[in-house]
Amino acid sequence: MRLDDVKRKILELKKERKAVILAHSYQRPEIQDVADFVGDSLDLSFKAKETKADIILFCGVKFMAETAKIISPEKTVLMPAPDAGCPMADMITAEDVKRLKAKYPGYAVVCYVNSSAEVKAESDICCTSSNAIKVVESLPKDKGVIFIPDMNLGTYVKNSLKRDNFVLWQGYCFVHAFVTSEEVKVLKDLHPGAVVMVHPECKTEVIALADHVLSTSGMVRAVKDLPDKEFIIVTEQGINYPLQNKYPDRKFYHLNKMTCVNMKKNTIDLVEESLELMRYEIKLDEKLMNRARTALDRMLQVK
Repeated sequence: MRLDDVKRKILELKKERKAVILAHSYQRPEIQDVADFVGDSLDLSFKAKETKADIILFCGVKFMAETAKIISPEKTVLMPAPDAGCPMADMITAEDVKRLKAKYPGYAVVCYVNSSAEVKAESDICCTSSNAIKVVESLPKDKGVIFIPDMNLGTYVKNSLKRDNFVLWQGYCFVHAFVTSEEVKVLKDLHPGAVVMVHPECKTEVIALADHVLSTSGMVRAVKDLPDKEFIIVTEQGINYPLQNKYPDRKFYHLNKMTCVNMKKNTIDLVEESLELMRYEIKLDEKLMNRARTALDRMLQVK
């Protein structure tokens, strides 16, 4: 079946099923084309909570689909590629969090959404790369923080807020953590007038080269407000598609190695099959969801 025919079939199935498609900015271009909303984890969390649709088809990785189910337990949440996981999320378990809480009593557990439902259930409040600083700022200054699982995002927050009582778990994102400052400097030398935007999952020495440290949706919004015409974008290369679509008069430079193979496991054919066959539904224990929802609701209340 030709791509246009597949897209047409998906649009028909969405209407028939009363479904909404949520897609992360790192998804394949053709998936972004059929999505109702494209954004980062925070944007999509709000959309999952607000939607009136009966079915949420989530094009991302497993923790994102789980988050949508936790936030909207009455909805049917489908995931096109059930094996699309997140290595960072797998770097910490609920038992790890329990041990941290026992070791640091009284500390607040701030959990990056890139984590399993079980880990969220052991946490006090969640955060995304968009709102991590605001979330930690919402906590009393004299309260210790256990930040899980991303040490690079946690280090960025710690340094930004100059907080000392910070415990960092040693997790990381393969896509962002392995970017080097030398690679970014090469791009800067090639495009000396370009504005550098870096995702906070990168290492400190890479963040130091940034003009702006932003989430994926933050990058897309920032380009609109800036007068500059050239940008170096240091995050997963899937964001190039919405950037080029929204701002065809701008130039964007990327590191091609920044590709998340798990995000790319979702394909347009799997999206169609998931809607047609109603398969790969996210199912979670009700008690687990209730515990995890507390941390997510606290995050969504932070303004």
